[in-house]
Amino acid sequence: MTTAATPEQLKGEDWAGEQGRKWLSHIDRFEGMIAPIGDALLARAAVAPGERVIDLGCGGGLTSLALAEAVGPEGAVLGIDISPDLIAEASRRAEGQANVRFLCADAATVALADAPYDRLVSRFGSMFFAEPYAAFANLHGLLKPGGRMDLAVWGPPRDNPWMMELMGVARSHVDIPSPDPRTPGPFAFADFDYVRDIVAHAGFAEPTVETYQGEQAIGGPGALPEDAADFALASMAIGRALAEAGPEVLEAARNDLLALFTRHYRDGEGVMMKNKVWLLSATA
Repeated sequence: MTTAATPEQLKGEDWAGEQGRKWLSHIDRFEGMIAPIGDALLARAAVAPGERVIDLGCGGGLTSLALAEAVGPEGAVLGIDISPDLIAEASRRAEGQANVRFLCADAATVALADAPYDRLVSRFGSMFFAEPYAAFANLHGLLKPGGRMDLAVWGPPRDNPWMMELMGVARSHVDIPSPDPRTPGPFAFADFDYVRDIVAHAGFAEPTVETYQGEQAIGGPGALPEDAADFALASMAIGRALAEAGPEVLEAARNDLLALFTRHYRDGEGVMMKNKVWLLSATA
């Protein structure tokens, strides 16, 4: 028997508040889980020494620090995130690094006195804008003519078993309505025609896309199935809905997650589940 989850229980995208704090609480597991995708994004972006780069949705700053190394002492990196907690952590990590700084701001509306920049890079930080058309128009204004934008965004949910199978477990215990495909959230840009329309209206040239398909370690490399189950329930939006359905529901869901993750566990690697990501590039 399932119970219904409310929209408030499933919101989970308050990056300025609760979700930013959740990411920080589990930052090593989150970063380890998506690190290979970040590496692929940076390889595709291929920023050059001396360039000035915005890291959109910089989180804890690891991508910003990698970009800072790539641009060298003559370049500069600005990491922007809406979460004050994550910006504080990023600033701590970058202490003493002269060519990188961080700003807590909403990139949808931010105005930068030192704009325009040469490049904009974002690893999963561009899909949460409430008004994406206006937000990307603002981002376009932060880049020089000819400046390049490189984004990593999740492909369609059906092509991301790591999420679909996890949601399947949750839906067997809690009634979770299917969101509008274009609702701000992890899969807001799964429809590539929608993304193409957004960036075109913002003034970017026709985007190109490279598909990244691989596996990611749920809960980070080496995590045991029980670690991955606890991570999913503590850090993802479904955890709140399951918890508020009661301890019996939560325990039953955890047992099902444990069984799922045990099937995908590989010794020495972790709970490995398939993903699909689009690496998008467009020119201002």
